[in-house]
Amino acid sequence: MIDVTKVKNVYIAQGYTDLRKGIDGYSTFVSGTMKLDPFSSSLFLFCNRSRDKLKVLFWDGNGFWLFYKRLESGKFKWPKPNDTSSLRVNHFLCGIACE
Repeated sequence: MIDVTKVKNVYIAQGYTDLRKGIDGYSTFVSGTMKLDPFSSSLFLFCNRSRDKLKVLFWDGNGFWLFYKRLESGKFKWPKPNDTSSLRVNHFLCGIACE
């Protein structure tokens, strides 16, 4: 699981993302489109158009993690890029920040 104390930054892909991608697709998106380093021990968050599914890409120093969350009801409140404190992100990933 993610130890949020080891996360350097949290980056949010603005708008919606095609969640059919895998680790290679998201790491390419991060480096190509977002112009960021996917190996930076940062969290990269991606949400689908209907905001009921979320994927998180994370490099732990040894390999990539790709986390997937699907809400059975409600929608994610897609956070603003500046709203990424570790507590808020932890709650967001646990599904607390839902409509």
